[in-house]
Amino acid sequence: MKKNHNPYYPDRKWLMPLAVFCLLLLIFLLIVTSGHPKSSPDANFSHGATRFVDSNGNEGLGLGLPPLPRFAYLISGTKGDGGSIRRLLQAAYHPRNYYLLHLDLEASDSERLELAKYVKSESVLREFRNVMVVGKANLITDKGPTMIASTLQAIAILLKRAKDWDWFINLSASDYPLLPQDDLLHVFSYLPRDLNFVEHTSNLGWKEDLGAKTIIIDPALYHTKKSGVFWAKERRSIPSSFKLFTGSSLVVLTKPFLEFCIWGWDNLPRTLLMYYTNFLSSPEGYFHTIICNHKDYQNTTINQDLHYMKWDNPPNQHPINLTSEHFIDMVQSGLPFAQSFAENSSVLNRIDEELLKRSSGQFTPGAWCVRSPVSEKGPCVAYGSSSAVKPTSSSKRLEKILVKLLDHENFRPRQCR
Repeated sequence: MKKNHNPYYPDRKWLMPLAVFCLLLLIFLLIVTSGHPKSSPDANFSHGATRFVDSNGNEGLGLGLPPLPRFAYLISGTKGDGGSIRRLLQAAYHPRNYYLLHLDLEASDSERLELAKYVKSESVLREFRNVMVVGKANLITDKGPTMIASTLQAIAILLKRAKDWDWFINLSASDYPLLPQDDLLHVFSYLPRDLNFVEHTSNLGWKEDLGAKTIIIDPALYHTKKSGVFWAKERRSIPSSFKLFTGSSLVVLTKPFLEFCIWGWDNLPRTLLMYYTNFLSSPEGYFHTIICNHKDYQNTTINQDLHYMKWDNPPNQHPINLTSEHFIDMVQSGLPFAQSFAENSSVLNRIDEELLKRSSGQFTPGAWCVRSPVSEKGPCVAYGSSSAVKPTSSSKRLEKILVKLLDHENFRPRQCR
């Protein structure tokens, strides 16, 4: 007997396929999100439009755009680097960020005082009060643990004096930006705030024999005069309680991760700090080993230090000084920084003119700096919002490389391997 069709109780055979489809979709989404950051950059980066953000992070013009981040910079140098640090500060400056300048103990007191006087006298820096100079300098030995000790001190200062930043960036006097800070702030606003940019690998190579198995003594821990590290006759085995990682000493690290390193509610940061006290080139392994040995952070890494470099060949241990012949390659790389440059190299003038639109002795222009209608290359005649950015075409190149790094084929397979 044929059943009557009731319009109020329709046939429900389609419910089972729908339920199976929804279940499969849920499983797919869980798999995808577990293999990627908590969020991903939007494909539409809204290039060219000026963005204004109030003190609470709310967007004005350009409603719906993500809030802008803040960067905390450590810019460090040694004897004779005062002029380079000043120029780098002008090139990488934005009133939204924080800057800590450190000339080590090998620099003269007069050079350090000259840098401090510039920070105190420059009208822009007086207005925004976001630049600090380390007064009591540290003695730092190349390749010694005093380098990482100085970096940790700088991070502690920034955590205490500047409480609302998102990423820490360490630069040396031989570094230089390849794009305005407006571009960097704009593009990074689309990134998850838990991503750490740290080039790393567990393949130690020559560093296994000359780094992990050797014991060095840094004389700067005991003396006030700079000299090279001492090599002990004794050797040690590779540790078994944690896995060693190595990579670039240049990093872009998140505030939560660095709070973990400084405050150390887990004992791992302190244990590794003691281990790396006798390790050659500790800045090339300390943060890398912490982040890759802790479950809360090992899936937050992007295996890139965001610096353009050319290495000596052989043995590929030191970056060569970049010149004008590298300019096109630098631009096409899309990376926001480059290393290393000789002081007052002619290629820096080209970067200023073509990429940063910066005049000599002036800050890199941005939406925060209102210039004279007569001369767009002069100093700021008025200050706009410190939370305003106007991206340039350079942001598209940075966006391209970051989207590539976050692609599922590159992101997860290159993490802590």
